[in-house]
Amino acid sequence: MAFFATPRSSARLGCRRRLFPRSFGSGQARDNDIVIVGGGPAGLALAASLASNPTARNSLKITLIEGGDLSKIQDWGMPPSAYSNRVSSITNTSQHFLNRIGIWDYVEHTRTNPIHQMQVWDGISGARITFDASEMPESSEMARMTENMNLQRALLRKLSDTPSVQVIQSVKVESIQREAGDRNDWPLVHLSNGATLRARLLVGADGFNSPVRSFAGISSYGWSYDTQAVVATLNHAPRGPFQAPNNTAYQRFLPTGPIAFLPLSPCTSSLVWSTKPHLAAALNKSSSEVLGQLINAAFRLPESSLQYIYRRLLEGAHSSEEIKEEIAFRERSDGISSHSAYASATSMISDGGIPPDDADALPPLVTSIQQGTVASFPLRYNHAESYLGEGAGSRTVLVGDAAHTIHPLAGQGLNLGLGDVDALSRCIIQALTHGGDIGSYTALIPYARERYFENHNVMSAIDKLHKIYSSTAQPVVWARSVGLEVVNELDSVKTALMMNAGASSRLQNAGGWDLFAKSVESLAGAASTSKMVGGMVGAGIQELARNASQRFFGRH
Repeated sequence: MAFFATPRSSARLGCRRRLFPRSFGSGQARDNDIVIVGGGPAGLALAASLASNPTARNSLKITLIEGGDLSKIQDWGMPPSAYSNRVSSITNTSQHFLNRIGIWDYVEHTRTNPIHQMQVWDGISGARITFDASEMPESSEMARMTENMNLQRALLRKLSDTPSVQVIQSVKVESIQREAGDRNDWPLVHLSNGATLRARLLVGADGFNSPVRSFAGISSYGWSYDTQAVVATLNHAPRGPFQAPNNTAYQRFLPTGPIAFLPLSPCTSSLVWSTKPHLAAALNKSSSEVLGQLINAAFRLPESSLQYIYRRLLEGAHSSEEIKEEIAFRERSDGISSHSAYASATSMISDGGIPPDDADALPPLVTSIQQGTVASFPLRYNHAESYLGEGAGSRTVLVGDAAHTIHPLAGQGLNLGLGDVDALSRCIIQALTHGGDIGSYTALIPYARERYFENHNVMSAIDKLHKIYSSTAQPVVWARSVGLEVVNELDSVKTALMMNAGASSRLQNAGGWDLFAKSVESLAGAASTSKMVGGMVGAGIQELARNASQRFFGRH
């Protein structure tokens, strides 16, 4: 079932013009140029991207299949002060793509928030790097936070104005087979309502456990991290008149995993806390008061003090009074002044007053957690060995989570999927324009060439960073800390890294991520003696600066 709306103000987003049938009836197989399995952001964005092109819109018959109830997303809405716990950082590159295909007008902009700055620091040494959009030559923001439901709803409402795309919801894929005896050998998609769709091109946008990937016989490789992500929506006081607004993202790399504080509104932010499974389970079971205290402490206390608090929590200290008392004791033991931004349990800073000098180095103190938003999920690395099916699995292609799953520490998962969609839609339109067969392996090769190694480099770089920052070995901590602080002083390198992370609407590739991760990895991996470390730091930073300048600014 698809609904229809016009892209006006947010007040009109709830309008519903018409709908079309929930599903096809059973009978003979129905021919489709493209069948997209999966109604998540990647699948919906691919359908919308193709429909935005006049040639594709007038030439292609496109059907999207989703097993869930999309009307819940279509009708989704929350009070202005309440936010979903499923959020994403949309880079400027992704925003440019969404604008180009006409989606961004359908997004409720009052539920988005710009990121102007990002502060990242080492949980053991305190070494810090700050990225600021003011250092970018063409953009006032690095990215924009929004709820996933806000984006999916926008995609659905755009598609509702597109009769060339048929959306089938609440219907599951029962099986996929190769049509026997047919010279075209198209895949047959059998649905739970009894219908069968015949696809010139079958697109798997159906997530980690992809039936399309299984049908195509495409294997994947990867592993589960020994961590889980705890997510929640956090309430806090607004920034004071002497501080910048809530447009800074904070991330602290702890040995148990990174903890991130992502701004959603002046008084609301989103938590993504990657940590060990037993600790994640304890955090999930904690009351909102205790969890809020632990979040504040995790951004402020030394790692050694956090270990004592974790131990108390795991031993059964579940009352907010017990946890607050333990945090207060640790703050006094660590010499943290009650007038410092690093104090939480003993803080004597009043809202609206003159903030301490270190106030902008830390996120605001959590005052409460929105009810029902605490959740957790396992983290994994997974990459398909190919994005294209061959032989018996031909005429299939993978995008988004069906092709790759990534650690969330850099917030690149959704953006990689949108990058896939952009590249695949351009590839299909190119083949269509030149009279080619859009489902042929030859026509799809440019998509795989453009995206596979790009995604692999980003995924590998982020995996390396996760592993490097999980180490507590002193030489490794020393090396990564020196490297981070030196990079923080190199504005041109930081600008290159931001451009590669999507802060530039015109450029996004894996070069910066890969270069940064390899440099940090080489620094830490060679840390057998302080002399060797010092030499490697210098060489690594020089290489980083030289390559970044050559690649992004044309300097030699």
